[in-house]
Amino acid sequence: MPRVEMTARFVKDVKPPKSGRVEYWDTKLTGLGLRVSELVPTEEGPPKGGRKTWQVMYRHKNRLRRYKLGTYPVLSLADARDDGKAVLRAVARGEDPAAEKSTEHKSPTFSYLAAEYMEHHAKIKKKSWKKDQRALDRELLPRFQHRKANDIARHEIITMLRDIRDGGAPIGANRTLEIVRRIYNWGIGQEIVSQNPCSRIEKPSEEVRRENRLTNGEMRKVWTALASIPPKRAACLKLILLTAQRPGEVHHMRWQDIDDDWWTIPIEFSKNGMSHRVPLSQQALEVLRGVERSNSEWVFPSARGGPLSNNGDGLDVIRERSGAEFRPHDLRRTAATVMTGDLGIPRLVVAKILNHADRDVTSVYDRASYDREKCRALNAWGARLMEIVEGQKSAANVIPLTAGADSA
Repeated sequence: MPRVEMTARFVKDVKPPKSGRVEYWDTKLTGLGLRVSELVPTEEGPPKGGRKTWQVMYRHKNRLRRYKLGTYPVLSLADARDDGKAVLRAVARGEDPAAEKSTEHKSPTFSYLAAEYMEHHAKIKKKSWKKDQRALDRELLPRFQHRKANDIARHEIITMLRDIRDGGAPIGANRTLEIVRRIYNWGIGQEIVSQNPCSRIEKPSEEVRRENRLTNGEMRKVWTALASIPPKRAACLKLILLTAQRPGEVHHMRWQDIDDDWWTIPIEFSKNGMSHRVPLSQQALEVLRGVERSNSEWVFPSARGGPLSNNGDGLDVIRERSGAEFRPHDLRRTAATVMTGDLGIPRLVVAKILNHADRDVTSVYDRASYDREKCRALNAWGARLMEIVEGQKSAANVIPLTAGADSA
């Protein structure tokens, strides 16, 4: 263990050993050392290694201890001496900095907690796990990624939520709170963390349940504005409106799931985990015939090869040109409202079309029994929609109640 009078030039110019590592000890600050590791050749590119690491050697209760300060050149000689003195002062007070640092390193970071939550809970149990991942990537990890999960305080969560709210995303702030609270609750159950900094934090924004449906005039303007966006996106929105299915399910439509005038939504793409048969009206089939087919399995493939995302291009253009403030899910709500309110379709039939979860034992056996009613309802809705958006007079303005629909 050579002892040298370290200078900035020495630290900069010292060469790696031919093998293993060598340690140089400062004559100016007893206990301060510089460990230099060998260079290791690689098959491709420059050799690896040659790291220069600052450390402090000291004794605590007659045991020789090492404390790593950092690496050069991130930590200069002057910085290493200052930090080394701080460590040695702590030793003089009877402390053991190396042991304390070891304990601290065992405390998981927020990024570790979040990764464990995503892999072992969200991706397994939540169909909407991508929303959690987006919230992590957008708001949580940039702030807390390298922080110890147990060290994040309640006031830091509150400050983050206020920033999100005041930045124009009040509902986003509420959702972020829900996600980070869920992550910590899961972490407590897994004994990764010991406390939840979200405890007793109220939602930063008031929420009003959305009951938005498009008026006939808005539907007409939106339908016209669809011609201004990419054809795939326009066709996708039209099918959401015509079939009354969830936007995410329409985005995941595959050619193999379409059989003549029926579309079957498989379990893996259904939000409630139940497969669903959707009759395709003549208007819906006309939209599908206009979709350009490719080698993709998806009816609406993205540029990357998967299905179109829910948050795609074109919506802002439609909103601007139509003057209608809406979300894709509002198209589904509009279809359901018109079917029950204007066309007189029984709510039970509309619920079957919407694939609302029905956990009753008998529901497993009677799902197919409403195929006829669903066909008639969506055909009437398609005709009514064309009457609204194109001025085509429809004879199917009202669906008479059937015995099966009434009594079921």
